[in-house]
Amino acid sequence: MSGNIQLLSDTLAAAKAEDRAALIAYLPAGFPTVDGGIEAVKAVLDGGADIVEVGLPHSDPVLDGPVIQTADDIALRGGVRIADVLRTVREAHQATGKPVLVMTYWNPIDRYGVERFTAELAEAGGAGCILPDLPVQESALWREHADKHGLATVFVVAPSSKDARLAAITEAGSGFVYAASLMGVTGTRASVGAQAADLVRRTRATTELPVCVGLGVSDAAQAAEVAAFSDGVIVGSAFVKRLLDAEDEAAGLAAVRELAADLARGVRRGA
Repeated sequence: MSGNIQLLSDTLAAAKAEDRAALIAYLPAGFPTVDGGIEAVKAVLDGGADIVEVGLPHSDPVLDGPVIQTADDIALRGGVRIADVLRTVREAHQATGKPVLVMTYWNPIDRYGVERFTAELAEAGGAGCILPDLPVQESALWREHADKHGLATVFVVAPSSKDARLAAITEAGSGFVYAASLMGVTGTRASVGAQAADLVRRTRATTELPVCVGLGVSDAAQAAEVAAFSDGVIVGSAFVKRLLDAEDEAAGLAAVRELAADLARGVRRGA
């Protein structure tokens, strides 16, 4: 069965045709529980997110700040497994028809088996994978199997990436390019900053792929700021914090749905 890279590309193209950025949400699988996490992913998609990234919780999430680390720890203590991540992808995609990716560090896939993981992700209706710690020069095996199964390979670029490095990364990637707006870990910030706009400009000079910006966006005003110069706005920690702060699961679902609607208005501002 083929994965949904085409759906991902079509979704990003549709947002561009509306003269706006796509809204991409991130939530870890298994948080606050496996079933609760599935409902949360569906809630952000129903609220207005165009695309969702389902995080595969990891015990050493080097890119993630304290909010996502806390959620990952809760998921891991709850016993989340790769099968639960794939179930989250399947149920969210089936319920909404929207593209669902997995964001994961490389070690869990390497241990699970690349062929097995790509085949099962495609079978679940997944659109691809974001691999923040897989070096491009070591990605040939992954890309071979991802291509075979119709999955996007999304690499992360950072403000520190030199132009030649950007070109190598974007040439190897597919789906879109994940531009980390600043050096550091995930988390909400008061300002996303000019570094992100410069990184998008330099990245676009190397590729026709959409360039989507993450790390730091937490409200509609910031979403509008980033949407003005990017193809997609990626929001994670703000959604996770809403769930962490909620009194109960129902309140958490209402909170992330409301935030998705607010951010969806932000990416459309000025469109």
